[in-house]
Amino acid sequence: MKLCKTINEIRQAVKTARSNGQTIGFVPTMGALHVGHETLIKQAAGQCGFVVVSIFVNPTQFEPGSDYNAYPRTLDADMELCKRAGASAVFAPSASEMYPQEVITWVNVERLTDGLCGQYRPGHFKGVTTVCDKLFNIVLPDKAYFGQKDAQQLAVIKRMVADLNMPLEIIGCTTVREESGLAMSSRNKYLTDAEKKEAALIYASLQLCEVLFEAGETDTKTLIAEMRKLLANGSNIKVQYIEIVDTQNLQPLDKIAGSALVVIAAHLGKARLIDNITI
Repeated sequence: MKLCKTINEIRQAVKTARSNGQTIGFVPTMGALHVGHETLIKQAAGQCGFVVVSIFVNPTQFEPGSDYNAYPRTLDADMELCKRAGASAVFAPSASEMYPQEVITWVNVERLTDGLCGQYRPGHFKGVTTVCDKLFNIVLPDKAYFGQKDAQQLAVIKRMVADLNMPLEIIGCTTVREESGLAMSSRNKYLTDAEKKEAALIYASLQLCEVLFEAGETDTKTLIAEMRKLLANGSNIKVQYIEIVDTQNLQPLDKIAGSALVVIAAHLGKARLIDNITI
């Protein structure tokens, strides 16, 4: 497995692999890798001959006062996980390599970024789409793999790729969970053991919503109210939002008539946690 720290290095590695007839898979990450990332890399390795994993804590997607400087950086451990999972190359550029000058060109996906996390994290998705566009242009993958835990991000990236006619396939991969049901996240490292136990209520509330829906409840206000009642059992959980939206345009629903996405964001201790299910 090759470590590339410059754009020229990773482009050359990909060029060589493609000249050998290999399909290029890509897993973009911000490092602090966990079992969820490992699953993405393994899926990519099972479908592609050459897999690139990017490890880059992207400054443009952090709003002012956020945890950019505190975000965990564990390159040595990340490299071991990538190697174990079957990655062919790791692209770990510096911020100056990715942004050598002031950024005045941005990629912005409208409407899909207005609600959910977008309303609480101004500028976040503009940073996500811009860095993904840059990474796609650098790596030129055939397939790119994203976790479904970040449902809004996945929808936004899929729409960007479709609208801009990018020649790659975006593949959403099932959320990987801890034994308690807590979705795997790099920010779980911020949680104490007691907070981790409490955080399990987040997935439990999503499961409750599904149970109530399957029992015939389709009114979203009722479903959300019942979720909030359950989450109130966690004295330290501060719910930022719970919404039930359509799966295509991420618009709020009054009644569930078909497929719907149930999305939650909450603060617990130092961590902001997100999760979702489709019902």
